[in-house]
Amino acid sequence: MRKSIFTVSAVIGLLAVTTSFSSTDVVEGPSKVRSEVSDKKVVKTYPVRYGLLSKSGTKILSGSGFDLGGFVAKNTVTGEEYFSDRYHDRALPQFSEEDLPEGTYEFSGIQGQGGWVGYGTIVAAVSDENLDADGYITIYVPITWEE
Repeated sequence: MRKSIFTVSAVIGLLAVTTSFSSTDVVEGPSKVRSEVSDKKVVKTYPVRYGLLSKSGTKILSGSGFDLGGFVAKNTVTGEEYFSDRYHDRALPQFSEEDLPEGTYEFSGIQGQGGWVGYGTIVAAVSDENLDADGYITIYVPITWEE
């Protein structure tokens, strides 16, 4: 009799332990991880090529000898700044050091050491619509004054 009471008690205890776990507890963990991964937005990036726009309206995409310290792009939403490749300080074209994330930017020139030229600012979108045939977003920063 004692043996049967012990056996029945052990079986009831084992059933109580195994049924207290639900199968949704095990499945819910991995499904949350998957949903977090799928919720992340993939941001496209684009290479940017810089040139100048002369005071007469001529687009300048090659040449050297400009009083130019480089270019800067400032994201109008985040305020993050991206600079041009400074290895070509005075030669055009210049290129962004890293590809820019899709968005709207204020592009401007950085005055060189001589201070003979002033550069304006242009606002443009970095997106598929502005991608040129060469595979770049080409930005022409205006020259506002020169000596």
